Amino acid sequence: MAKNIHQGRNVKRFREMLGIKQEGLAYELGEDWTQKRVSLLEQKETIEQDILDQVAKILKVPADAIKNFDEETAINNIQNNYDNSIVHAGPTVNYNCTFNPLDKWVEALEENKKLYERLLKAEQDKNELLQKLLNSQNKNI
Repeated sequence: MAKNIHQGRNVKRFREMLGIKQEGLAYELGEDWTQKRVSLLEQKETIEQDILDQVAKILKVPADAIKNFDEETAINNIQNNYDNSIVHAGPTVNYNCTFNPLDKWVEALEENKKLYERLLKAEQDKNELLQKLLNSQNKNI
């Protein structure tokens, strides 16, 4: 049984997905077009080929996509692919982690500790150098 695809509704869906308002589409279609006329176009089950081609060009989608897009089929397709991916991700997929995240965390903590100790040592060396400099200045006065 052939399914009736509502081309006007498909225009609306593509337009909305692209974030284009009816006024914007009307503007792109030309002077003869208004928001109301675009609204009426989106209510039509079948759209004339020349208008469909113009709209498709503006929306940057193939005219066949507007003609043939079936939301129910798309949803079923997505649903089946999602369901199958969950089924196949079960015991057949082997997720072997090559490292222990806790070990990596401990390593990062140790590295931070070493960096802190080097920074502290550098500050102590600077303080000692400044102290020596002050002492030598005081002896010269």
